[in-house]
Amino acid sequence: MTLEKLKELLDSVKHGTLEVEEALEDLRNFPFQDVGCAQVDHHRELRQGMPEVIFGEGKTVPQIIRIMTAMAGKGSNILVTRLLADKAKEVEHAFPAANYHDEARCLTLQQHPPVARGRGTILVVSAGTSDIPVAAEALLTASFLGNETSHVYDVGVAGIHRLLARRDQLDAASVIIVVAGMEGALPSVVGGLVDKPVIAVPTSIGYGASFGGIAALLGMLNSCAAGVTVVNIDNGFGAACAASLINRV
Repeated sequence: MTLEKLKELLDSVKHGTLEVEEALEDLRNFPFQDVGCAQVDHHRELRQGMPEVIFGEGKTVPQIIRIMTAMAGKGSNILVTRLLADKAKEVEHAFPAANYHDEARCLTLQQHPPVARGRGTILVVSAGTSDIPVAAEALLTASFLGNETSHVYDVGVAGIHRLLARRDQLDAASVIIVVAGMEGALPSVVGGLVDKPVIAVPTSIGYGASFGGIAALLGMLNSCAAGVTVVNIDNGFGAACAASLINRV
């Protein structure tokens, strides 16, 4: 349940257009709802300013549909992350208004326009084209949470002139998410160029000695650039949530 939805409900009771018993029925499953396979947290947006998001990986299609049904019943916008295309097709049969975002591997169901809460633009930068799925997840999540977003892809340190040519976008952003695999050097470079928070996202992209993203993670944790913070491997979603809180008015 969103803050706006709760205000509407309370205003309706206050002005006599909704009976108290009807309001109680709407609030019966507040703050959470047991749907058998999950405890759906309808209170999260009021607590954190961000709704509960469904992590699709490892969940069955019936489980996802059950959780989405509970959330949709409360008027929530819905984001499902880490969802494979074949599962998404089945979910879309149950929710025809849903949209699958192939590049980000995410599905959204928008029941109302997201409330604009950002004071500036969140810029998502990827080192390579292979990092785009994680970058796209971050970009979509940031937009879903009500932020203005922009992106710059494939500007890694192997050709640093590509990044320097986009200084205008770096300078215009209020928060920058930098996604990189391999040795994970790009966040340090970006952090040394700008006067704003940089959130580094290591990806699992790379050859054997990258150890599935551990090399990039350690490189980012050891960044010499001030103001760089690091999230978990491939966690574009988490980076976008952090960036959204930083960017919030």
